[in-house]
Amino acid sequence: MTDFHPRVFSGVQPTGNLHLGNYLGAIKNFVALQDSHDCIYCVVDLHAITVWQDPQELKQNIYEVTAAFLAAGVDAEKHIVFNQSRVSAHAELGWILNCVSRIGWLNRMTQFKEKAGKNRENASVGLYVYPNLMAADILAYRATHVPVGDDQKQHLELARDIAQKFNHDYLGEDVPPFFPLPEPVITGPATRVMSLRDGSRKMSKSEPSEMSRITLTDDADEIVKKIRKAKTDPDALPSDKAGLEGRPEAMNLVGIFAALSGQDVETVLAEYGGKQFSDFKPALADLAVDVLAPIGAEMTRLLNAQDHLEAVLADGAARADAIAQPILTQVKEMVGFSA
Repeated sequence: MTDFHPRVFSGVQPTGNLHLGNYLGAIKNFVALQDSHDCIYCVVDLHAITVWQDPQELKQNIYEVTAAFLAAGVDAEKHIVFNQSRVSAHAELGWILNCVSRIGWLNRMTQFKEKAGKNRENASVGLYVYPNLMAADILAYRATHVPVGDDQKQHLELARDIAQKFNHDYLGEDVPPFFPLPEPVITGPATRVMSLRDGSRKMSKSEPSEMSRITLTDDADEIVKKIRKAKTDPDALPSDKAGLEGRPEAMNLVGIFAALSGQDVETVLAEYGGKQFSDFKPALADLAVDVLAPIGAEMTRLLNAQDHLEAVLADGAARADAIAQPILTQVKEMVGFSA
């Protein structure tokens, strides 16, 4: 069995208005993982254009995600931060893996069905095959671990299937694998943050009401207002996790408190069980302001220093390319491409 260098890869789409769900579901975990792993964090702009993007907005959104990484505590000197389109290995390997992946596998991807909806025939081909590009993002660095939210686990399983099929097709059974089978890293009690207005719906920038989400650039007053007006139910908080069943808004707010405080849900309920939301919401608002307001302030500062962000991305891309290109070269040789 090949001993692969332990390496984390993950990415965030530059779609603007980063919110609490992006922070708790991804960026917060990125920061924690860098203490124990070599990490590559990518602004996945190739994925963003699977639906049409205004070019100027896209460029600004790339900077926004980069600023969020840095403001939250990602160390771009010890680890790698870059945007995907600067490293051609992603697109090149993506095409090769398009030819390894199977249509039947992609037909099972639930996210395409959700995103394309009734307009499936008008969806871009990129939206359909982007899970193969996601596999290429990971395998271009032979990453061994990928922090993912619940909604991305299916795509990581596909990446594992593609890696296994490539190894089988081009190496056979009795040879050490070329690609690792990347493992998911799912951490924390709030990997899936829901809308503040509807606990059954995921927090999203596309929701019409801005009160449904806390964005990372919200100031303290906005954070407090949104939590104060967050939808709840009339009952007191339960004293154990089982009591949250069937109470999606309560479950969401308790999960957010747990994730922001670094505690588990049971610990939060041990303190607040039996109390009303009129007691719990101010404590949650204070906690959210303590954690998020400094990040928002630093993001604003960095976004006013775009030369610095550009330098971070250029340096990260050069270092990412130095890892990916030798791997891509080996893949091309294995496939049979001439130099």
